[in-house]
Amino acid sequence: MTPWRLRTLEEGDLDQMVRIWEESRNSTSDPAVSLAEVVSALRMGAPAVVAVVGDQVIGAAVSSTAQERGWVLRLAVAREWRRHGIGSALLAALEERLAQAGVRRIGALLPPGEVGEHSFIHSGYAGRPDLTYFEKLLTADSAEATILDQLGGAVPEDGLWDGIAGMTAEKALIERRLVLPLEHPGVARHYRLVPPRAVVLFGPPGTGKTTFARAVASRLRWPFIEVLPYQLAEDAHGVADGLRQLFSRVEHLQQLVLFFDEAEEIASQRHDPTTLAHRVTNELLKLIPQFRRGDRRLLICATNAVRSLDPAFLRPGRFDYLIPVGPPDAEARRAIWIRYIGPDRAADVDLEALVEASDRFTPADIEYAARTAAQTAFERHLAAESRSAPAPGQLTGDYLRAIADTRTSLTEDDIRAFDRDLRAAARV
Repeated sequence: MTPWRLRTLEEGDLDQMVRIWEESRNSTSDPAVSLAEVVSALRMGAPAVVAVVGDQVIGAAVSSTAQERGWVLRLAVAREWRRHGIGSALLAALEERLAQAGVRRIGALLPPGEVGEHSFIHSGYAGRPDLTYFEKLLTADSAEATILDQLGGAVPEDGLWDGIAGMTAEKALIERRLVLPLEHPGVARHYRLVPPRAVVLFGPPGTGKTTFARAVASRLRWPFIEVLPYQLAEDAHGVADGLRQLFSRVEHLQQLVLFFDEAEEIASQRHDPTTLAHRVTNELLKLIPQFRRGDRRLLICATNAVRSLDPAFLRPGRFDYLIPVGPPDAEARRAIWIRYIGPDRAADVDLEALVEASDRFTPADIEYAARTAAQTAFERHLAAESRSAPAPGQLTGDYLRAIADTRTSLTEDDIRAFDRDLRAAARV
């Protein structure tokens, strides 16, 4: 009886597999398929098998499929276990899985003298001297630009961070915890501070979570990719597969801010293991640790109700911080009003009256009311025979009427729910 056995690859096998692949290279040529491509295929659910002795992985074979054709991407056996028939056994097990997937033709590309060449020959694979392999290498910049364009990503315009009015407490906290460690990685390393890799911003709707996420990317000068749940649902193979493809593609980007809005839609609490929501949550839980391996990548998830997220997301190790972004207080509302009215016009308006009347307004509510008042003043100006400037009281009245006509985004229930989340979940 052989001391080793074959089984399907599991997530925890990856580190051992990488070690075996690295030590198995005999040729001076680079493999036709990079390690990053192999890992991406694994995350897409490509057929893969390993040989193990106990818990130790001693060999691995990974493939990919395209309709009726399959490719053996990598085949490797640990040095001390070669010439035991493990390579041929791995190929046979992989072929069985590929056949079940509808594959009828299997190919492989190997540099001369690569470990595993004899296994292919012994397993009935024939060389094709009539074929010539062509390859074109794209520059890193052009490849990244293509991925960003396909995912709708771009570096946000300058000045977004400085343009955030009010919300000084939230802004200072996000700057200290997120921005500064990522802006100054050398200083962070000196103090053994690991910059954040993933954070949750939580708070009621309209409080500026998306604005903060974009502003962080603008400040860092990193590309920003926003993902909405409905976009993942458009994938022909389902949301879980859409998540795998997304994370596989961003793996090739050197730096980015990946932003998930309405994260509760893809990270909800798991109850029934047979549901789609359960499978999607499981998939995201597996993908986040892989994403965290990048030094210059930041995942930001925004949610209106952190209590609706699965508890596994809230444990340390997946998200570094759970940062509250609540409704603006009086000082923040005053700053937001000045921003939308304009510093040069603010002296003509009773700001204290606006601040008091807009209690429980979000930044988005204030922006809407300010735009409504500006429209009213604009139309009155065009309709008036005299082009004289409006009196200060007239302008204040425009804003107060706009406030009265604005339906606030937040209810008392929203405020109470946020206070509960603040006490129960905030980790800053």
